[in-house]
Amino acid sequence: MEQPNKNLALDLVRVTEAAALASARWLGKGQRKAGDQAGVDAMRFVFNSLDINGTIIIGEGEKDQAPMLYNGEKVGKGIGPEVDVAVDPVEGTNLLALGRPNAISVVGMAPKNTMFNPGPSFYMQKLVVPEEAKTVIDLNAPVSTNLTNIAKALGKDVDDLVVFVLDKPRHKKLIEEIRTAGARIQLHTDGDVAGALMAVDPSSEIDVMMGTGGTPEGVISACAIKALGGEMLARLDPQKKEEKKALQEQGFDLKRIYTVDNLVTSDDVFFAATGISGGTFLQGVKYTGDGAITHSLVIRGKTGTVRRIQSYHKWSKLMKISGIKYD
Repeated sequence: MEQPNKNLALDLVRVTEAAALASARWLGKGQRKAGDQAGVDAMRFVFNSLDINGTIIIGEGEKDQAPMLYNGEKVGKGIGPEVDVAVDPVEGTNLLALGRPNAISVVGMAPKNTMFNPGPSFYMQKLVVPEEAKTVIDLNAPVSTNLTNIAKALGKDVDDLVVFVLDKPRHKKLIEEIRTAGARIQLHTDGDVAGALMAVDPSSEIDVMMGTGGTPEGVISACAIKALGGEMLARLDPQKKEEKKALQEQGFDLKRIYTVDNLVTSDDVFFAATGISGGTFLQGVKYTGDGAITHSLVIRGKTGTVRRIQSYHKWSKLMKISGIKYD
C-alpha cells in the first residue's frame, strides 16, 4: 500500500482553465493567431506558478506557424518533480477562430525522460480504440478487418460503430473503405485530440478514431489514452518530402508502429483538458458578465481516476490577484 501523494493533474487543470478563459474571448472572431497567443500567454503564466521542474517536449510547432510554448522551454518554479510536459493551449485554433465546436485546451505530463520526442515529425497515422478492443487492432490490417474485430470486441455490429475521421483530402480512400465496411462516420475539420479522447470515453458515441493527424497531438492524446486503459497504434506519416527527409536523416523508422506504452513509458501520467468552444466532448467557456463557467476533464494515470470539473470563476475576486486579464 502507498500513501496518497500529490495529484498533479489537479494543478494542471488550473493551467488549462486559464488558457481556455483567455482564448475563448476570441471565439468566432476569425483571428486564429490572436486566440492562440492568448491561450499561450495564460498557460505559461499559470504553469510558472507550479512547484514542478518541467521541460516542454511537445509544444507549439512550426507546422502551425503559431506563437510558441516551444519545445525545450522550462516551465514551473524549478522545484519539485522533474517532468516532461506536452501542451496545446488551443487544440483546434481554426475551430476557435471560426466559432466551431470542440476547441479545447490540453496538457499532458509524465516523469522526466518518459515521453516520446517526435523531433521533426508533424503527422502520424493513428488508430484509437477503448480498452475492450485494445488487443484486436492491427495498423497493417485492412480497414474492414479492424472494424469487424473492434465491433466484436465491443459487442456490436459493424453498422453500430461510429468512426471519428478528420475531413481532409488525404482521407478520401479511408472514408470510402469505412463506408464500404458498413460503419458510420463523424467527419470533423480539426481537433484529433478531442477525437482520440472521445474514442476511449465510454460516455461518447464515438467508438474508434482512424486516420492521419498531428504527431504532437498524438503524444498528448497518449497520456489520456494510457490513463484510461485504451490503445492507440500509430506510425509516422510525413505529408511532405521535407518532413520525410528530416525524419530519415534523424534515424526515425517510418515503418515502426508505436503503442501508447512507446509514446509514454510511465504509468504515472497526468492529463487535463478544458473546453473552449464547447461541443460534444466538453462544454465551452460561458461568460456570465461577472465571471465565467468552465468544464474540464482531469485524469490521473496511476489510479485511473477521471474527474469532470465544473468551475465558477468570479471576476470581482479573481482580478484582484490574477496577472491575467480575463474580464
